[in-house]
Amino acid sequence: MVSNMEEKNMVHGEHVHDGAEKAPEKHTHKEHAGHEEHGMEHEIHEGHEMATHGEHEGHEGHKHSHAEHHRMMMEDFKKRFIVSAILTVPILILSPLIQNFLGFTFTFRGDQYVLFALSSVVYFYGGWPFLTGMRDELKKKLPGMMTLIALAITVAFFYSVAVTFGLPGKTFYWELATLIDIMLLGHYIEMRSVLGASRALEELIKLMPTEAHLVTPDGIRDVPVSELKKGDIVLVKPGEKIPSDGIIVEGETSINESMLTGESKPVYKKPGDEVIGGSINLEGAIKVRIEKTGKDTYLMQVVELVRQAQETRSRTQDLANRAAFYLTLIAITAGTITLGTWLYLGKPFVFALERMVTVMVITCPHALGLAVPLVVSVSTSISAKKGILIRNREAFERAKDVQVVVFDKTGTLTEGKFEVTEVIALDQLGEEEILKYAAALESHSNHPIAQGIVEKAKELGLEPYEVSESKVLPGKGVQGVINGKEVLVVSPGFLKENGLWREDERVNRVLEQGKTVVFLVLDGKLVGALALADRIRPESREAIEKLHEMGIKAYMLTGDNAKVAKWVAEELGLDGFFAEVLPHQKSEKVKELQEQGYTVAMVGDGINDAPALIQADVGIAIGAGTDVAIESADIILVKNDPRDVITGIILAKATYKKMIENLAWATGYNTFAIPLAAGVLYNYGILLSPAAGALLMSLSTVIVAINAKFLKV
Repeated sequence: MVSNMEEKNMVHGEHVHDGAEKAPEKHTHKEHAGHEEHGMEHEIHEGHEMATHGEHEGHEGHKHSHAEHHRMMMEDFKKRFIVSAILTVPILILSPLIQNFLGFTFTFRGDQYVLFALSSVVYFYGGWPFLTGMRDELKKKLPGMMTLIALAITVAFFYSVAVTFGLPGKTFYWELATLIDIMLLGHYIEMRSVLGASRALEELIKLMPTEAHLVTPDGIRDVPVSELKKGDIVLVKPGEKIPSDGIIVEGETSINESMLTGESKPVYKKPGDEVIGGSINLEGAIKVRIEKTGKDTYLMQVVELVRQAQETRSRTQDLANRAAFYLTLIAITAGTITLGTWLYLGKPFVFALERMVTVMVITCPHALGLAVPLVVSVSTSISAKKGILIRNREAFERAKDVQVVVFDKTGTLTEGKFEVTEVIALDQLGEEEILKYAAALESHSNHPIAQGIVEKAKELGLEPYEVSESKVLPGKGVQGVINGKEVLVVSPGFLKENGLWREDERVNRVLEQGKTVVFLVLDGKLVGALALADRIRPESREAIEKLHEMGIKAYMLTGDNAKVAKWVAEELGLDGFFAEVLPHQKSEKVKELQEQGYTVAMVGDGINDAPALIQADVGIAIGAGTDVAIESADIILVKNDPRDVITGIILAKATYKKMIENLAWATGYNTFAIPLAAGVLYNYGILLSPAAGALLMSLSTVIVAINAKFLKV
């Protein structure tokens, strides 16, 4: 457990904090991105426990993930659709209504029994997911789309079977087959659009190295990370990942923890400092005493946090399911009233039954099954061309109401790269000369600060000097010889330790802004300073301005210190910011805003953002970020451009609007079709036949398909 967060302006690995070891908290906001509302999934998920990766000491033996279940179910829908669609072709050819409509005749002895046999296969094989889904929905007293579909196909099938074997009337076989085909296709499209939402845990695991250099009395021995135990000493070379949480016992270095903590600067570490498993050793070789393994490590606690947040999402029904619930009630009520009314009026049972069946089949339009999936499919295609990938259709409904967008700082609003913002001359040496000396000394370093200095010199077209005898001073800077002079590029701490520090108003100002400042020393004399800051993306300003124009507030979350956060917030005109936030606290900050009544979108790119992305009403990941952030998000910005957040929200609003339009087209005709099918105008000679009802169903399907294509952003 880490007790303090330290804030020091130190070059080459400013020690921002010693780690983060707190018990994860449970978050219960968003529903599982999977297809939870459908009965088939309820049946499969019931009793299923997702593998808790934190319980594994290594990487072996993970249980099947939810993603595997969704993939299996998606393939099952696909297979059932293909088989049913193939069988539908002869069903259509043998159907009298289709023959009359197309003007041809194709009959043979026993053709009605062939039609019955083919339709039976489609009903029982293609309709099985809906029949079992109805069973599970009724068990939970939550009738929805599955119940509506199952009710319509069951009534149509058994009525048609009765007609085939002697009951006067007309069969509904072709309507039954095409309804099942379209519903299977709709569910396949729908499930394919959400597949992958549960892969975040697997991506987190990939961060951990698989082997470690164990220090033994007989020398260094490579062992699997799963074999490490508390108290073991491991060697970590420059460029390697820390195998598990521990404490440095020998050596100094800078550690890149940005993928885990969100801290943009490498963190200087010395003996006695804690290190986090999965972070990257940048500079010197170090020896680490292992303190935590398996589920107790920091990374595995984040894994557990993500898992809990995913598994405790609330289950809100989607628009089509809500429509299906009401249509189910309408179908049962209207069908029963129709049957009872005609029997009461003295009509033959066969007539009353046909009216009831017509009403119940018409109540479940083909279009309803495609209304939402078609819009999702078109919207996904449009967004992909704009560099926006939408993975969770529920995000559409939520995103239209977004009131606050919370941005991660590093890699999202900023580029995660250091840029020289000021060169301060503290002696007679000019600014360009200061930059040339500093760039020359830093030219062979891979350190982010060094790269920022070199990049600035290149940008100004400056030729750096030749360097000799250069060496790294871990956590303090670098030194070398240029033109016969001893040159140092060092931290404020180094100056103070060696009595070279002197007060300067310009230096104090940039330090107050939270910028990183390095100093140039020539032959023991302080001659200049360079201020660096994480470069703000040029697109970020425009993105914030457009959000404000839309009446949406913009906040920032960062692990950086308050000075840095304040500077970025003021530069961009943000409505507020949260600084010095550890990963497990990010989701808490999002939750705080939600508890104030806001609908919140979270934009991030790192592992540390994953719990917050899931906690938010809409999680938006920068595509160039880590895989785990992408897998935890509803929307992915491929182009790494914050302005695409606005495009995503606009797309969500347009998509929701188009869904409403499609649902209106898909269900709206019921307002007049159901009364006509029931025979309200029978005394006026107007009676909607099953054939006419089927034609209306087909027409609404065509309208829904065309309307979806008109989605524009």
